[in-house]
Amino acid sequence: MFNDPQWRPVPATAGTTAPSGSGALRPLRVGMIGIGTVGRGTWELLARNQADIAARAGRGIRVVAVAARDLERAARVLGDGAASVDLTDDPMRVATHPDVDVLVEVAGGIGAARGWVAAAIAHGKPVVTANKALLAVHGNALFAQAEARGVPLAYEAAVAGGIPIVKALREGAAANRVEWLAGIVNGTSNYILSRMRAAGLAFGDALAEAQVLGYAEADPTFDVDGIDAAHKTALLAANAFGTPVGFDRAHVEGIRGLDALDVAAAAHWGYAVKLLGIARRHGEAVELRVHPALVPAAQLVAQVEGAMNAVLVHGDAQGTLLHCGAGAGAGPTASAVVADLIDVARQTVAQAGGPARCAVLPLGRPVDTLVERPVVAMDEVVTRHFLRVPLRLPAGSPAGEGGAGAALAALAGALAQAGAGVERLEVWQPSCVASEAAAPQLLALTRPARDGAVRAVAAAAAGLAGCAAPASHLRVELLD
Repeated sequence: MFNDPQWRPVPATAGTTAPSGSGALRPLRVGMIGIGTVGRGTWELLARNQADIAARAGRGIRVVAVAARDLERAARVLGDGAASVDLTDDPMRVATHPDVDVLVEVAGGIGAARGWVAAAIAHGKPVVTANKALLAVHGNALFAQAEARGVPLAYEAAVAGGIPIVKALREGAAANRVEWLAGIVNGTSNYILSRMRAAGLAFGDALAEAQVLGYAEADPTFDVDGIDAAHKTALLAANAFGTPVGFDRAHVEGIRGLDALDVAAAAHWGYAVKLLGIARRHGEAVELRVHPALVPAAQLVAQVEGAMNAVLVHGDAQGTLLHCGAGAGAGPTASAVVADLIDVARQTVAQAGGPARCAVLPLGRPVDTLVERPVVAMDEVVTRHFLRVPLRLPAGSPAGEGGAGAALAALAGALAQAGAGVERLEVWQPSCVASEAAAPQLLALTRPARDGAVRAVAAAAAGLAGCAAPASHLRVELLD
């Protein structure tokens, strides 16, 4: 077909000129609130790749105003470019600046940031943000405002850094009924779990190492308690299922209480422990949960180590896709910010240089078509489960099954009574975990069972024959 003359391009005739492209319009003027890690990365990326960016966007993109708390530091970051930028300590001035075409909000926070973003939208300015907390809490109102005003509100950088997962869901999977998604969307927690697995570190030691290397904040609460992952998972679920953002209804557990023995025992059985954000259709309802889980080590997502992110998406037509890459940091996050700016610039080029009008809605569909679906209570979620119980053996008893027979029988009986069939049961003697000797452990893997029923068994395990403490409990996700 492609050798047929009718499919060949027609040669240009004398006097024909190509469109002037980026020279046809003045640069898109950007106002930026925040010049920290992401703001600085965005500034540097726009400068470094300006020619390619302008060619792809159809016009140049230039920062003309910056708001920062520390103006002296901001001036140092901007360097020679500071002279061409309106530098202020008043974010609202940037949000409503008459010479700003689009607002980039990368300062973070919820209360004040909501005011800046809402003001920019009210003034007809598109907004690009990396603020996942803002959108998880106030996104429904801001998305509705942006749609009503007809301007873009873009947030690729808010979910998985350099991974274009919002576009993948909202546009690439637009023809699909997305059945489920599951992902590693917090690099700090993934780094900690990777070090606990690879080096046998205790949680506190792995966290301290992450802080020294800059992977964890001085206050790591949002990361290690699962809150950051829940912000992102709620945004992904809204895009996947056409629902309002439901962060306030998500079940959230972090990794703070995870024992090194759990990570070692999981590896002993061929699993890796990962903090997962999971959203799944469940009839007319949805599951929305964040918690550590065992993943088969053979799964590609189990091999995503360090501060990397990965998201699995299963659509009825496309099947299961794995999106993997750097989920944080100046470069990857700035890449997503600038990609959104390029999208805004392309829209203005298509509209002959006028104000950007929303070509793709924030959640991929009109707000009035979103369906409020009930979220399944965690007690009713059905998964496989992993239990680890320290054993109390009489003096002189062997650590094998013979010496722990009563505990094995008692735990198997309690699980059966709770409706959780046992798939695997073993007494495990760890050699040394986190530089400490450990007592024999009873390990159990169940068949699919209600979460509430198994958690009740875990809590009551200390009262079973031969068991020295309540069971450690983790879900098992096969991601199929």
